[in-house]
Amino acid sequence: MNPTWKLVAVLASAIVTSGIARPAAVGPGERAASVPTFARDVAPILQDKCQACHRDGYIAPMSLVTYEQTRPWAKAIKARVAARQMPPWHIDKTVGIQQFKNDRSLTDDQIDTLVRWVDAGAPKGDPKDMPPPKVWPDDSVWNFAGQFGPPDLIVKSPSYSMPAVALDAWYKPVVETDLTESRWVRAIEIRPSTVKGRKITHHALARLQQAERTPNVDAADDAGSAGLFMEWAVGKQGEIMRPNSGKLMLPGSKIIFEVHYHAVGEPITDSVEMGIYFYPRGQEPKYRQTLSLFSSIAGGSRNIDIPPNSTFASQAFHTLRQAGRVENFQPHMHLRGKAMSLEALLPNGTTMMLSHVNRFEFNWMNNYIYADDAAPLLPKGTILKVTSWYDNTTANKNNPDPDQWVGFGDRTVDEMGHAWINITYMSDEDFQAEVVKRKATSTTPPQQQPHP
Repeated sequence: MNPTWKLVAVLASAIVTSGIARPAAVGPGERAASVPTFARDVAPILQDKCQACHRDGYIAPMSLVTYEQTRPWAKAIKARVAARQMPPWHIDKTVGIQQFKNDRSLTDDQIDTLVRWVDAGAPKGDPKDMPPPKVWPDDSVWNFAGQFGPPDLIVKSPSYSMPAVALDAWYKPVVETDLTESRWVRAIEIRPSTVKGRKITHHALARLQQAERTPNVDAADDAGSAGLFMEWAVGKQGEIMRPNSGKLMLPGSKIIFEVHYHAVGEPITDSVEMGIYFYPRGQEPKYRQTLSLFSSIAGGSRNIDIPPNSTFASQAFHTLRQAGRVENFQPHMHLRGKAMSLEALLPNGTTMMLSHVNRFEFNWMNNYIYADDAAPLLPKGTILKVTSWYDNTTANKNNPDPDQWVGFGDRTVDEMGHAWINITYMSDEDFQAEVVKRKATSTTPPQQQPHP
């Protein structure tokens, strides 16, 4: 098992944030009442933030569902909280947009509750205070079928056999879709094919490769590249497109799977399958969502060049040829990668920091999906600036060999730098209408509002 993965797996979804406040001095009666208990205070937090991974048969090495399962790990929970290591959520909370659809980080109050619970001896409390067990989606069925009917297209990767003991593996098969006509996609689900397969599947990416006719962004690396189509990770099983939006699949398109497998002490063979739901023929959504690779390396990815025992930074610029809404930010680097930021340089001269991942972790390829009222609306002519930082020194605990000169490559020990960014493109008129609507209804701070 990859040592880095083994370290982070110790608590695959506990908690993040430091600067934990200690409770003020109180009287004996008040102190007893303020002590958190598992049943009343801790169990709801674990259900909300931890049990997606920490339940029987899933990716985490221990279950945190019951008190008896959780109590032996109390000190480890506190340690991960204090170190800001879990759950894996690496956005810098001091800059940029902070509203996300898939935010799995904890609030300061939740962190304080967990730490105080451990410090108080991890009491169980009154069983009557326990919340009802959380009901999770059924992994054996297509969950969107009740809304749309069975998937119109199912694409499945070839099976992969993971030994009981082995290094982590990245499996990248290419599968034809066999499409002979263009089809608009309104929903996608993706999952390991068996429940047992969820034990070895860290995450799975499905990239759509097809010959695009008119790119909407000035970026040589994007043209004809395989945009990220859908991702499976614990807690995410699919996506329904925003109203009147969709992804377009072209004839002859292919799916490039990238599945991160890890050994769990028993041999398991599994595959990944993706269910695709089309709009009815003749029904075309108004907006197209396009997810593309935005390089952070000046002159293209192959220009990355990191000397031994040194740090390295680079940035690249991409001009939007059409107005659009940025839906997400997903940095991608390898073991030397340390941070990545996404900024918008607007035509009026304003610069907006959209997101900054300041603690990048190769083992957790997080996709940060902006909330509906926070997804930045950007006018035509906006320049997206993507910056990446690398650490090829002994200070980087993930660095396999700081004495090596590191260049571009697909191997884990090589490097690359780009962000997968999904953009919904729209006309200038529709953009202006969306800006007016956003300003009238959004609770997003003014400094994060779009500027036409």
